[in-house]
Amino acid sequence: MMVPLALMILGVLAAAMAPRLMARSDWPDREPVLALWVWQCVVAGVLLCCVLAMSLSAAATWEAVRNPVFGFAPRVVVEAYALQGYGPWAGVLALLLAGGGAWTALTLTREVRAARARRRQRRAELLRRAPLLPGEEPLGERLVVLEGDRPEAWWLQHSSPQLVLTTSALRRLKGRQLDALIAHEQGHARARHDLLLYSASALAVGFPQVPVFAAFRDQVHRLVELAADDVASRRFGRLTIALALVELNEDRGVFGPCPAQLAQVPQRVDRLLAPAPRFTPGRRLRMTAMAALVPAVPLLVTFIPGLSALR
Repeated sequence: MMVPLALMILGVLAAAMAPRLMARSDWPDREPVLALWVWQCVVAGVLLCCVLAMSLSAAATWEAVRNPVFGFAPRVVVEAYALQGYGPWAGVLALLLAGGGAWTALTLTREVRAARARRRQRRAELLRRAPLLPGEEPLGERLVVLEGDRPEAWWLQHSSPQLVLTTSALRRLKGRQLDALIAHEQGHARARHDLLLYSASALAVGFPQVPVFAAFRDQVHRLVELAADDVASRRFGRLTIALALVELNEDRGVFGPCPAQLAQVPQRVDRLLAPAPRFTPGRRLRMTAMAALVPAVPLLVTFIPGLSALR
């Protein structure tokens, strides 16, 4: 039972400590793409701890699971895990973790369905506000302009993605500002940030008491916007995308006293106007490799008994 317990302790430590360590760091705002990678590796490591602990516990309890888990492993490897000594708690742990996995799949499915429903609703609203004229064929235009007094822009993901702009946004954004806004939305679409948001939301909704999942959801919502800002700024300059953000949001009261969830826009503008220096390519590469080691640790802990037995 030592290996499943070690995996569970490792997963709990990662889930509890990672949000605190990331909250104390100031580098994620400088490298949002790298920060997203680190968060994904941490969450993957936590989930991998649970999956491996469930597999070993189930293998110790049920013969039908043991054969697929260990496959063609030599007898000496199977004996190294001492599955017979796990006791009755192995089955309880396996069932609890299996239930958690099923609940995760359910919440993810529910989140994806809700997102699809919202997308269908927005597409229906789009057709209502911009109906096809008699004899006009739906050509799947990439850009749709709607009449509207409020400056808005959003990317509508579908089989034929569309960027939707209101006429108020077109009046406010001039020249390169409009190009920067389009580049920002295209950055979201190319990186498929929507999939990352669905996964983070599903984990946070399914396990609200787990700190790492709640922090992952909150940080993903913030970091994907910073990453898209950087995509636009590399093409059109930081000042251009900062001015575009101001023009789109100045009438919404976000640049004065406002709720915490609306304070993200002025923080993004400040970051664009006073950028901190980025990491060197070598440092980014080292941090990327170090983050990739996080999911590897549970695998190493799991395989240690088997590797030791093969010596």
